[in-house]
Amino acid sequence: MELQTLFEKHSVYVLIPTYNNATTIAQVIQSVQAYTDRVLVVNDGSTDNTATVLAGFKSIAQVSYPVNKGKGYALRQGFKYLQGSDVKYVITIDSDGQHKPSDLIHFIENIDKHPTAIMMGARDMAQANVPGKSSFGNKFSNFWFKFQTGIDMPDTQTGYRLYPLYLMKDISLLTNKYELEIEVIVKSAWRGIEVVAVPIDVYYPVKEERISHFRPFKDFSRISVLNTWLTIWAVLYHIPKRLLVGVKKKDYREMIHASFTAPHEPTYIKALSVGWGLFIGVSPIWGYQLLIGIPLAHFFKLNKTIAFLAANISLPPMIPFIIYGSLKMGELVTGTKVDILSRSIHTFTLNDISQSLWIYVIGSVVLGIALAMLGGGISYLIIKASRNLPKNI
Repeated sequence: MELQTLFEKHSVYVLIPTYNNATTIAQVIQSVQAYTDRVLVVNDGSTDNTATVLAGFKSIAQVSYPVNKGKGYALRQGFKYLQGSDVKYVITIDSDGQHKPSDLIHFIENIDKHPTAIMMGARDMAQANVPGKSSFGNKFSNFWFKFQTGIDMPDTQTGYRLYPLYLMKDISLLTNKYELEIEVIVKSAWRGIEVVAVPIDVYYPVKEERISHFRPFKDFSRISVLNTWLTIWAVLYHIPKRLLVGVKKKDYREMIHASFTAPHEPTYIKALSVGWGLFIGVSPIWGYQLLIGIPLAHFFKLNKTIAFLAANISLPPMIPFIIYGSLKMGELVTGTKVDILSRSIHTFTLNDISQSLWIYVIGSVVLGIALAMLGGGISYLIIKASRNLPKNI
């Protein structure tokens, strides 16, 4: 079946956002038209003669506006335009000539295999002429995408993608620049949309011939702000949700058993993960335990599932005991008596409150260290002993 027929069968459109690429846009459109006439170009306020070039293409859909808003805004306008039709999938391709229309077939042929997936055109970042900033930025972006979603992707900054538009109507997209291409895949992954990689070729001209509208400081700053916001949401909600969904999908005891018996992970890592979870669970940062604890567990290469499970020592029924234990430990360490439980609240002074709070903080840290050492030590001995038990025959 020829490619044009497959575009019609799967209701696929090619979306080309463009800004001041008058020297390449015509060739890109003509190359895409060799495979399909289902093309939409969004002219993002170009100030060169892009409009004149596009006027020569009467058979394609076009959206234009006078002021440059950014690639993200152009993509959003393209999505909005196509969502009013029967289009199910959108393939985005850049207008600078780096992406090869001959790779369109790799996306189309995978629709039956991944009908609900965002397909990311994975570039070979080791090829000649790849800018160093692109390689570094891609690794940086890949790391945060995996942290925020749990999905390992080789290329999260590629602009050559297929979107299942029919699944994305209710996803709220807020950004307007390059960072939208991060926002859309993270939010889609949070909605349960699959994200897969499709190998593609890409052409990088020599440095003297490159045309780029990426502004390193401004755009990298925007991406960093977005990643900070997405990471906060991931830690506060989506990572715990992911862990809890894993618990629901399998027996709770089975999950604990699988985490503690994984053969590829050293015993001391599991024990340290228990200790870290217990320490974070009783630490005086209520509401922020996971926000701080899970990223640090990831940073120190600990078992995040075990750390999360151990941190559940701070579940609501345990909170009064943790606070009481922290106060008593604080009294023991500082030698100062806390009598807030035996006094009326109306008799408290600011000095009483600040002193009691300070004793509580000290006590909770010491209690956390003690529980971490005790829990981690016991876990180490139990795991070590269980590995030496004879297996059932």
